[in-house]
Amino acid sequence: MVEFPANGRTCSGYLSLPESGKGPGVVVIQEWWGLVPHIKNVADRLAKEGYVALAPDLYHGKTTSSPDEAGKLMMALRIDEAEKDLRGAIQYLIDHEATTTDKVGTIGFCMGGALSLYAACKNPQVAACVVFYGGHPHVKPDLENLQGALLGLYAGNDTFVTPDSVRQLERRLKELGKNAEIHIYPNTEHAFFNDERPEVYNREAAEDAWRRVLAFYEKYLKSQAG
Repeated sequence: MVEFPANGRTCSGYLSLPESGKGPGVVVIQEWWGLVPHIKNVADRLAKEGYVALAPDLYHGKTTSSPDEAGKLMMALRIDEAEKDLRGAIQYLIDHEATTTDKVGTIGFCMGGALSLYAACKNPQVAACVVFYGGHPHVKPDLENLQGALLGLYAGNDTFVTPDSVRQLERRLKELGKNAEIHIYPNTEHAFFNDERPEVYNREAAEDAWRRVLAFYEKYLKSQAG
């Protein structure tokens, strides 16, 4: 774990470095469970693909496997404080000696997906934003301020982030002329990418989504590497 400044306080996070020692930076944003092994694994997978991946601990040490407790933690999260932590994580990556770009990517899941888009709308240093089934009732991204490219990956059977709401988002992004690519995977559940939850994990969709993520970052991050 590493520590970095975040608007006058300290935030910690899980940092995973590529074997080469250098690469573009990506901020990996947790689900409502906290900074659990699944999120650290995503950071490690990105590092294996040549990225400097940082997963900030937005709950500051708390994790849970209970949906009830996770819901409480998510609703108790102050979005303004989370955004400051994410801004600190973005700056930490940009300043890190291993990072080869002056802009970064974000990727988030569920609650973290909403925060991934929120952070991208707040921080012009985000060149490539990935959202996996992102939703949070208190997170309202200002889409007009989105400057980077967006890749959205959603579940067809999602009752939390419904396909209708995704299509509304897609229409709004198109109206604003944003660079956005949205995919809804039929017959998949919310959290289909999480291979630690066999009741919802969908291998075919997860593997296709991962290929899209890597191609997206290749285009919008690696191509900018110095």
